[in-house]
Amino acid sequence: MDNRIVVGGVLIHRGRVLAARRSAPPECAGRWEFPGGKAEPGESEEQALERELLEELGVRARALRRLPGSWTVRAGLELRFWAADLLSGDPQPLEDHSELRWVGPGELAGLDWLDHDREVLPHVARLLAERDALPL
Repeated sequence: MDNRIVVGGVLIHRGRVLAARRSAPPECAGRWEFPGGKAEPGESEEQALERELLEELGVRARALRRLPGSWTVRAGLELRFWAADLLSGDPQPLEDHSELRWVGPGELAGLDWLDHDREVLPHVARLLAERDALPL
């Protein structure tokens, strides 16, 4: 059986990245993650990410590129992270989150991230540094 893909969105805006505090399930509640969700059958990872960010946060975003690595969440479920640009909207915690926070590179380590999300932080910090160096 093929793994089902879960996409996590590293949503970047003005040199910061959006962190979302989980409200459910109980074993994850209170910890931080990059928002996202499962790809539906026939849906590309980019389409899944853009749909999930609209459903969970009420924003339109554009998937840019996949970050290195993938993680087994549980049997048959593989997590992959994607960098994304915020196109429009003000993120709101519509589903599964109690709080949202825009964080800069120096603030990443200070949050209690879910384990898989913590492992991608070096790539996120590098991405923020690259984006910061780009001319506007």
